[in-house]
Amino acid sequence: MSGSPISLEARFDEAMMSIYERALRECNYNAARFVQMLYDHRGLATAKILLRAPTVSDGYRALWDRNGLDLTVEALILAEEWNPLFSEEERTIARTRLTDYGYNVGPAAVGPRQS
Repeated sequence: MSGSPISLEARFDEAMMSIYERALRECNYNAARFVQMLYDHRGLATAKILLRAPTVSDGYRALWDRNGLDLTVEALILAEEWNPLFSEEERTIARTRLTDYGYNVGPAAVGPRQS
């Protein structure tokens, strides 16, 4: 391992891939379009593209159907660690989408799954 720290954006890329993997494993949801976006645009740009959309994505709805809103991009970006990457407006969009779908937005957006 090199002595240089991993950048915040690189850690966010890893976190985005992680929610894809968890959705596949925990919700049996293969977000093929999402993972293609990650390969094409990386994590941060993918998150911003999804946030700029006028409505939630099909993947968001699929995760909602499977009780997996904690695995959405919207939930991920609300984690305090990522605050420097997103504007308050972007965090508000994410928070609003989650609360509109009945998700209790707490201090930790992506943690252990709740039953």
